Amino acid sequence: HAKMATIPLGFNIDSPRWDQSTFVGRLKHFLNITDPRTVLVPEEELDRAKALVEGCRAGLVPPGSSQEQLLYAKKLYDSAFHPDSGEKMNFVGRMSFQVPGGMAITGCMLQFYRTVPAVVFWQWVNQSFNAFVNYTNRNAASPISLRQIGVAYVTATGAALATAVGLNLYTKRAPPLLARWVPFAAVAAANCVNIPMMRQQEIISGITVTDENNNELGRSRRAAVKGIAQVVLSRITMAAPGMIILPIIMERLEKFTFMQRIRVLHGPLQVLLCGGFLLFMVPAACALFPQRCSLALADLELELRDSIMAKHGDKVLYVYFNKGL
Repeated sequence: HAKMATIPLGFNIDSPRWDQSTFVGRLKHFLNITDPRTVLVPEEELDRAKALVEGCRAGLVPPGSSQEQLLYAKKLYDSAFHPDSGEKMNFVGRMSFQVPGGMAITGCMLQFYRTVPAVVFWQWVNQSFNAFVNYTNRNAASPISLRQIGVAYVTATGAALATAVGLNLYTKRAPPLLARWVPFAAVAAANCVNIPMMRQQEIISGITVTDENNNELGRSRRAAVKGIAQVVLSRITMAAPGMIILPIIMERLEKFTFMQRIRVLHGPLQVLLCGGFLLFMVPAACALFPQRCSLALADLELELRDSIMAKHGDKVLYVYFNKGL
């Protein structure tokens, strides 16, 4: 295979197209890879994209390939394959499925918030979805057992249900708007439990940290805690605008006579509006923090810091790691 003139000399398919040290650069990157249209791409095309990306990495580009084709293949690869392991991610757990999956579940949680059985059912559905997403987007270098997955799922679902049912009962006499905000409180509480529990192995064993040239330096628990904390904040931010602003919009709309006549359409309307929020919020929340997270050498565990300094002296000031999504 020969490299074609359509591909610039020195083209590196793994180099980010946009500056990942800025929020705007990261937003453009995640708008690209969380594009919900990639969910509809057939499996064979995803496999071809992977083969093209891996071929490009090895310097073997099929004759006639253009830079646009390679960048599109990389977009499909990033949307469907895990950044650590290169394995194809389960369909439901991909970030590109966050908009269609999230809008349906969030819309239903916001619509069916009045009765305890409805609250219980939709919070359970949401936590099942979250468990898939969190497991799929973990740092793949830290394996987790089936037992740990089960404990994480049960604990997070329990936290969501306890928060939702407790607040649902508490807000019976409160203004109607407060009751509409209960699903968000439950989702936020569950995220604080679900993500750390699903990724507990990273906190127990630490995650691999590297220097700026991707040379392994060791494993750090503090790096894992920082990465997971950032993911928790990102997920809460992802849900917040839709689950806080949309109830205010619906509260106002439902006072109009025409809205009272079409109650059957309130659910579909909330699902569509949730989709509008998530279309922007999924990439924006993913872009809050760099995917390749850094930690100052001084903030590492003492033994790891000493080990790095013994081998590299004062050449390494920061370590880097994949925080997951």
